[in-house]
Amino acid sequence: MLKECSQHGYFRAENCPVCGQPGRFLMNDRELDHLGRVLTGILRHFPDRYQLTMDPNGWVSLPQIVRAVSQKHPAYHWLRVAHLVAIAETDAKGRYEVRDDRIRATYGHTVEVTLDLPTENVPEHLYYPVTPEEAAIVLEVGLRPSDRKRVHLSKTAEDARAAGAVRTPEPVILEVDTTGARGAGIVIMQAGKTVYLTDAVPAEFLRRLEGAPAAAAPPDGSD
Repeated sequence: MLKECSQHGYFRAENCPVCGQPGRFLMNDRELDHLGRVLTGILRHFPDRYQLTMDPNGWVSLPQIVRAVSQKHPAYHWLRVAHLVAIAETDAKGRYEVRDDRIRATYGHTVEVTLDLPTENVPEHLYYPVTPEEAAIVLEVGLRPSDRKRVHLSKTAEDARAAGAVRTPEPVILEVDTTGARGAGIVIMQAGKTVYLTDAVPAEFLRRLEGAPAAAAPPDGSD
């Protein structure tokens, strides 16, 4: 469930993880899950379904989202901007960014956006999961976006394996030489807490990572 502590802000638990107080109730787990999916869908894929306007950098007005969601889903007549901010600020993967009265998704877009995200402090290596069948092809031709507008790289091999396990039980993990890639002029941006974006990665900066430890798939099968 989603709650708010008067001293320490929003949290997803029975009690505030800092002070242990019960806090103010905002929404239950079912509402949190559904509204999170609606918000992600609007900001990544289909703002037009809710008659919402997204600017070139992916931003959408929070008050307008509240109105649109309340109209389309009358059960959420109680929805306010603070509820959406709470969803964004407590998201473990950093899927959202809030600025003033606007919100955007930090990654996962299938609509065309120009993201002005940080490009500093990129790790020396990032990781990407492929199926065993794809591995040889990708190592030959490089990484290109498939169902999303950009290539999504993971901060650790474990993160990549968890993401890849949604598609195949035993993903092959590719290691990206980000130092070399950036030296060649390739822009890599930090999106979520463990996700980095780039337009493409040439094959010369990829290698197969052998013996990467296994990790469980995300509980909801999504990122």
